[in-house]
Amino acid sequence: MPTLFRKTAKGQTEIETRAHRLTPRLRALLILVDGKRDAAALGMLVQQADNLVEELLAQGFVEALPEAQAPPPPVPLPVAPAAKPNAAPAPKAPSSVSVDFDTLRRNAVRALNDELGPAAETIAIRLERARSMAELRPLLVQAAQAVANMRGRSAAEAYAAKFLSEE
Repeated sequence: MPTLFRKTAKGQTEIETRAHRLTPRLRALLILVDGKRDAAALGMLVQQADNLVEELLAQGFVEALPEAQAPPPPVPLPVAPAAKPNAAPAPKAPSSVSVDFDTLRRNAVRALNDELGPAAETIAIRLERARSMAELRPLLVQAAQAVANMRGRSAAEAYAAKFLSEE
C-alpha cells in the first residue's frame, strides 16, 4: 500500500505563520499534504515531489501515516438497475416537494457562475444570502436579466425556466 503523508504540528504552524520561510515549492507541497494523498498523487501535482517530500520529512514538517490510520479505499456506489423499456415511468413528485429551497439556491448560484464567471459574483453573493423563497425570487429575476445582458436571450430563458419555474 502506498504511504500517505500528513502535516505535523510544525507543518501546521508553518502554514499559519510562515516562520521557517520555506521555498515556494516546498510550501506549495506542504499545503497539498492532507493525509489522503500518497507520493504518487503529490507527484502528479508538483514536479520533483519525491525530493520535496523527503525534504519536508527530514525537516519535520510532514510525517508518514501508519498504515492503520490510512483511510479505507472508497466503496463503489451501487448502480441502479436499468429501467425496463416497457415499464411505466415513476410518478413525479409535485415541484414544491421535488426541489427544496437550499438545493434550488445552490444550483441557481452554480449555474449563474457557470454562465457569467466572475461577473456573477455580486448577484451570486446576494443569492447565497437569501433565506426564503420570497427573498430568492426577485434575485433570480435579476440573475436571469444579468444572463440576458451578457449571454443573450436564449441563455436567460433557459436559466429562468430552470430556476424560476421550480418554486
